[in-house]
Amino acid sequence: MTEALELPALGDEAAYRQAVAEAVAAAAAYYDDGSTALDDDAYDRLVRRIAAYEDAHPDQVAPDSPTGKVAGGAVTGDVPHTVPMLSLDNVFSAAELTAWAAGLERRLGRPVQAWSVEPKLDGLAVAARYRNGRLARLITRGDGIAGEDVSHAIGSVVGLPDRLTEPVSVEVRGEVMMTAAQFEAANLVRVQHEGTPFSNPRSGAAGTLRAKDRPYKVELTFFGYGALGLERDGRLARRLDESAHSEVMAYVAELGVQTTTAAGAGAGMSTAATLEGVQRRVEEIAGLRAGLGLGIDGIVIKADAAADQVEAGFSSRAPRWAIAYKLPAAEKITRLVEVEWNVGRTGVIAPRAVLEPVEIDGTTVTYATLHNAADIARRGLLLGDHVTVYKAGDVIPRVEAPVVHLRTGAETPIAIPETCPRCGGGIDTSQQRWRCLQGRLCHALASISYAVARDALDIETLGRTRIEAMLREGLIADFADLFTLSSEAVLGLERMGEVSTANLLAAIEAAKAKPLNKVFCALGVQGTGRSMSRRIARHFATMEAIRAADAEALQQVEGVGPERAALIVAELRGLAPVIDKLVAAGVSMTEPDAVGTGTDDPAATAEAELPLAGKTVVVTGSMTGSLAALSRNEMNELIERAGGRASSNVSARTSLLVAGDKAGSKKDKAAGLGVPITTPEDFAEVIKAFL
Repeated sequence: MTEALELPALGDEAAYRQAVAEAVAAAAAYYDDGSTALDDDAYDRLVRRIAAYEDAHPDQVAPDSPTGKVAGGAVTGDVPHTVPMLSLDNVFSAAELTAWAAGLERRLGRPVQAWSVEPKLDGLAVAARYRNGRLARLITRGDGIAGEDVSHAIGSVVGLPDRLTEPVSVEVRGEVMMTAAQFEAANLVRVQHEGTPFSNPRSGAAGTLRAKDRPYKVELTFFGYGALGLERDGRLARRLDESAHSEVMAYVAELGVQTTTAAGAGAGMSTAATLEGVQRRVEEIAGLRAGLGLGIDGIVIKADAAADQVEAGFSSRAPRWAIAYKLPAAEKITRLVEVEWNVGRTGVIAPRAVLEPVEIDGTTVTYATLHNAADIARRGLLLGDHVTVYKAGDVIPRVEAPVVHLRTGAETPIAIPETCPRCGGGIDTSQQRWRCLQGRLCHALASISYAVARDALDIETLGRTRIEAMLREGLIADFADLFTLSSEAVLGLERMGEVSTANLLAAIEAAKAKPLNKVFCALGVQGTGRSMSRRIARHFATMEAIRAADAEALQQVEGVGPERAALIVAELRGLAPVIDKLVAAGVSMTEPDAVGTGTDDPAATAEAELPLAGKTVVVTGSMTGSLAALSRNEMNELIERAGGRASSNVSARTSLLVAGDKAGSKKDKAAGLGVPITTPEDFAEVIKAFL
């Protein structure tokens, strides 16, 4: 764990007043729409310098100082909270955590009985009020005393059900946020509706939660971290007040609400008996941060026992029994050096920022994503600008905005291409995401390489060099042309003898028998991938049925919403010539064992009788026995053929964990959640008919 840096002191009252003004402005921007010229590290350092000056000069504390205030005093609300929603105090190093814990135990006069440790999610704190088991109201934290009513968002937040499993009156508190996948989907929707892409997941969640009249819907996610009983449910209120935090969260999960225990990748809430155990867990969660698929900016440590919490009490802005261990910011400021324009395998032209190298969360970032030409113009970016860069979902670096007050006048406009940067042809600029008029043909090498890869058609003997040669000689224009290649044409290529030609043509011929999900994956339809291709193929059973489906029919597939459905329909329309060539060449267009979309009872019965019907299965560790040779993707295919849904994360909704050798944290988490765990050998028995 990193140690806190020694910060330079504010020199005088004028410097202090300027620092307060800067912090107040940054907090207001952050809590309004997530935009700010200060990254998390810079804001935290600034507030700590302000607090240090105020400790030394208590007679000079400014009324608008952000210290001692919830959300830095930046927000208000008009719906009173049943109990104040407070902020958390922060620590920034192992030494500070140890000092805080020692102070808490001195206050108690004894050791803390147990600790809970959970990720600090980077979203908006809300209170969800359930009356007799029904979700009645959703309120933001606001200033901690009152918040904003955002009940119009009910129904669009994953993890926050409309009805609980018990008819109780309870208030669940937690964080509303966007996962990395939801952030990508939301920006796709906004671009399609000619809107400005969200700058980051937090601003996306803030804007979406407050929006009332948008012509489209954007999905959010909720993770609960606390609960209290409402007045009419006195017995429940006493039960929650007297239970350990970990017990409260287990009960909330039983009610059907998603909690921080389900944060994924082994980073969910856990308990520790000692501070040493807490520190080990902090290091584990910090190490998992990049792979979570959602943003965290720290780890929350709490005294788990209710008695400890009651005795420790509260300060004016935070509980004394809880602390946030802040992680290094996933957002920094650096300089925009250049913009490169790249053409993807579907012909989409995407700008990429070249940056002065900057370290973000332990990695050096040199490149970052920009959305499109219109977004560059809307943000007013210039070459040479200082820009805010963050990691979307803690993984993909993105440019958020220019820091305008740092401009020197030497910045220059970004050159926008007038022709395709790859082929020099025309550009379709009718949509926010520009595309070469040749589409996939512009970057045929990438699209064909994708189609023949292992997870699609798996034509092992066809590598990049051979594809380049075929394109150069005009033998193919897309991957469908592979199935009409003659022996004479292939022999004419450099370094192709009779044996290598025969092997290649045999591999191509074998690919004709691949199941529909592999063929659909090979098409590279935007908005789909391996898992989605399997679900679509299994749902429709034939390519003919997929092509005949409209957007409404596609939404019957799990994970396909209105926007994605419309995109898939449009993509398939554009891919019609390729699909027609595949059909003419005799490529398989059916999915073995698929139930299809028929409505007769036998089909429904067949679906229900599959061994994994209705079950979500997670595979972890190295497989053994008859499953030893299968890749993780092949295991996922096997699960879905047997009627299940393959997932990579363990949660309360997981039906079964298949744990091989070196299963690691997922097995521990499954055990903690009571998820059934099986061996590869026993699992193979369950699905042996599909091996």
